[in-house]
Amino acid sequence: MKTPRLATMFASLLLAAAPAWAVKPFAAEYQANVKGTLQADAQMTLSSAGADRWNYVLSVTSPVASVRQATVFEDRGGDWRPLSGSDTTQMLMKKSQKNATYDWSAGEARWNGDVKPDRVGPVKLQSGDLDAMLLNLAIVRDVTAGKPLNYRLVDNGVVRAQTYQNLGKETVTVAGQPRSATKVSRTTENKQVIVWVVDGLPVPARILQKKDGKDELDLVLKSVR
Repeated sequence: MKTPRLATMFASLLLAAAPAWAVKPFAAEYQANVKGTLQADAQMTLSSAGADRWNYVLSVTSPVASVRQATVFEDRGGDWRPLSGSDTTQMLMKKSQKNATYDWSAGEARWNGDVKPDRVGPVKLQSGDLDAMLLNLAIVRDVTAGKPLNYRLVDNGVVRAQTYQNLGKETVTVAGQPRSATKVSRTTENKQVIVWVVDGLPVPARILQKKDGKDELDLVLKSVR
C-alpha cells in the first residue's frame, strides 16, 4: 500500500517543480485561407521589447488585402498584461487603423483611430485580462499546463468572457509531418473558433474561425523557428 502513496507524492513533487511556460522569441509561417477562396501567406512572430516586455505580431498578406495585428505585453512572472495594441487593415484603396492602450496604473483601457464612439472606452481592467492577440498564446500555455481555458477578453472597446472546451486529441500536419494535437473550441451565437495545440510548439498548429457554419479564416502552421 505504501508504493502507490510514494508514487503519488513523487509525481506531485515533479509537477510542483516543473517550470512555468516560458516566453521565448519565435517566428512562425502560416498558410491562410480566407472564406475558402483567397489564399494568403501569414506570419506570427514574438520578439523582445526589453525589460520583460514582448512584441507579438500577426500579419496576413495577399495581392488584394493585408492585415497586421500587434500587441506589446508585459510578462510579470507568468502574469501577462497587454500594454498596447494596433490593428491595421488595407484593402485596395481603403485603410483602417485601430489602436489600444492598456493603462494598468489607472486600471483602464482606451481605443482610438477608426473606432465607433461607443468603443473608445474607458473600460476597467482586472487582473488576468487579455486582448484578442494575446489570447492565442494564453491558450497554448494553458492547454500545455492542463489549466481551465476561461478568459476575460478586453478588446475593441468591450469586455467578453470566453471559455474554450477541450475536444480531445486529433492529428494535424505540421511541416509535412503528422502531429498529435489537442483540439479546443469556443462557440458564441453564430461564430465558432477552433484551435489545435501541439505539445512543444509555442504557437497554435491551426486556428479556424467559422461564421454561420462556414469557414471565415483558416490558419495552418507551415513552420516555426
